[in-house]
Amino acid sequence: MKILQLLFVSILFAACNVSPQPINYGIDSCHYCNMTIVDKQHAAQLVTSKGRAYKYDAIECMVHSLQDEFKSTDMAYKMVANFNNPGELVNASEASYLVSENLQSPMGANLSAFKNAEVSKNAQEKFTGTIYNWEKLQQHLKLP
Repeated sequence: MKILQLLFVSILFAACNVSPQPINYGIDSCHYCNMTIVDKQHAAQLVTSKGRAYKYDAIECMVHSLQDEFKSTDMAYKMVANFNNPGELVNASEASYLVSENLQSPMGANLSAFKNAEVSKNAQEKFTGTIYNWEKLQQHLKLP
């Protein structure tokens, strides 16, 4: 009987895994625009507090999805691709963002994320553009 209880509890915990999921580049589609996610430097992901993962081909798609669809939903994770380390997702609130015409993103916002402000300043010196933190980026990409 105790073995069955232990097995049940183990299955319950495994089913409640709240964490970012791997993005299957070239296979997964963007939750917002339905394009296939192929660009490892601009992808993004939301994970709800219940563990549902939503994947995006561009950071701007994730931001617009948050503004349009998930206004009241509690998100456990907001992750963005680290431009300098393609495929690595970093915390969106801690990342720093560069909007530069010299760095094109999949949906045309010319938006790239960097691990921190220092790294984005280095990128700004190379590519020019405007740096945003997470809060200012929300205002910059505000839907009408």
